[in-house]
Amino acid sequence: MKQKVGIRREDMYAWERRTPIVPHDAHDLVEQHNLEIVVQSSDKRVFTASDYERVGIKVVDDLSSCPVIFGIKEVPIPVLEPEKTYIFFSHTIKGQAYNMPMLQKILDLSCTLIDYEKITDENGRRLIFFGNFAGLAGMIDTLWTLSRRLEAQGIDNPFTQVKRAFDYPDLQAAKDELKELGERIAADGLPEEITPLVIGFAGYGNVSRGAQEILGLLPVEEISPQDLPTLSASHPRASNTIFKVVFKEQDMAEPLDSSHPFELQEYYAHPERFRGIFNRHLPYLDVLMNCIYWEPRYPRLLSKEQARELYGGEQPRLKVIGDITCDIEGAIECTVKATEPDNPVFVYDPATERAIDGVEGNGPVIMSVEILPTELPRESSTYFSGVLKKYVPAITSADYAASFADLDLPPEIKRAVIVHRGKLTPDYRYIGQYL
Repeated sequence: MKQKVGIRREDMYAWERRTPIVPHDAHDLVEQHNLEIVVQSSDKRVFTASDYERVGIKVVDDLSSCPVIFGIKEVPIPVLEPEKTYIFFSHTIKGQAYNMPMLQKILDLSCTLIDYEKITDENGRRLIFFGNFAGLAGMIDTLWTLSRRLEAQGIDNPFTQVKRAFDYPDLQAAKDELKELGERIAADGLPEEITPLVIGFAGYGNVSRGAQEILGLLPVEEISPQDLPTLSASHPRASNTIFKVVFKEQDMAEPLDSSHPFELQEYYAHPERFRGIFNRHLPYLDVLMNCIYWEPRYPRLLSKEQARELYGGEQPRLKVIGDITCDIEGAIECTVKATEPDNPVFVYDPATERAIDGVEGNGPVIMSVEILPTELPRESSTYFSGVLKKYVPAITSADYAASFADLDLPPEIKRAVIVHRGKLTPDYRYIGQYL
């Protein structure tokens, strides 16, 4: 008998247009494995019902007959059904308060939950992710934000031709336009008021690489953090170049014991032995891209107190923060809310600790769209599906009635089982304290 698998519609977020399994991969899985895949109808998914039906995949309204259901984002509580196996990004592993009711319902219904974020190799490296596409879309949206901030300050600038990522028909169209913009900057230069223009990247992983790929379509010169204090408008290429600086861990923190050298493994194992130093770099940046994974035990890049000091007097250089990571009050404590693609930015007013929609006001403009990859839905879904499809047969063929100890899943998938038959699995029992 064929195993029935459902691909659910994304109904948690109005802007979510991605799918975990694209039509041609669904067709291949059906042809090569003993599966029956059905897709829940959706009026906003980037791949239409016709796209799936064209390759022989049925489109249905109801997934109640499917024991295994794949999605992208969280499942609304009323939609959850008893004893199902769900696979999606649950955003629960940090005890996120806003998703604890959903997790409790999953437990109450004796469901199984597999979280893409925890599908990892033996070294803890994630195997399925959208990070690169968050960086691509996030950098496009941040350049759009910069243009609006400069306009609000009365500065004509070449970035005004940049649109938000979702306004382009596809990623290639965005890249083509940015490449043209780069040629224009190289030929005509930047406004004198904003040279030298410095964009800093906190982090160097997948998210950062995606963002840097977009910036690389413009004329860019990379400098080191140590170069920042001496960089000036007199630099021979200041008028026709954007200066890029990538910050690593040793640029963000230092040992409490000044006689002790910075050691990366010690920093991750014992962050309490370090203090944050990133605020030293902030006076030299025009734009900051936050691309790091952060937990409360690590120092922040920018605290609310530091923001009050930075914006307490004369307006500093820092105009825009592209918070791609978007941890609320996290590494960027001024990120007090997540935004949507159609209203992606707010000004954080350090004096009142308020978020003011738009680009005008005292404080940094923060771009904090939470679901950036969905601004490039076709490309990001195709990439994600191409990675996920090799794990689908094992996920769908497993006997979830077995005990967790006897659950036959590849180790990379078993590490991602947060809930099994209504119980938190051993590695995730700590989440219970947040329920």
